[in-house]
Amino acid sequence: MYMHDHDIIYILLMGLIAGWSAGKIMKGKGFGLVGDLVVGLVGALLGSWIFWQLGFAAYGFVGSVLVALAGALLLLYALRMFKKGK
Repeated sequence: MYMHDHDIIYILLMGLIAGWSAGKIMKGKGFGLVGDLVVGLVGALLGSWIFWQLGFAAYGFVGSVLVALAGALLLLYALRMFKKGK
């Protein structure tokens, strides 16, 4: 199963929404608006890849946002743990 160009654009759009949401959900200083949006974009791709590897699929707008949000939250958590370690 391969992703099409419109799938990637859709994932990126969901990533913007998820990045903003994840920045609001996670407590702490954060990375700022732009940083959280970038993390959301990368997190959306990460979440989509993880769910795809596990054989799950998200349907509809809400499902896509939840997958992107899960990836963004996971990535923000990992980045903040790495940031604390320094």
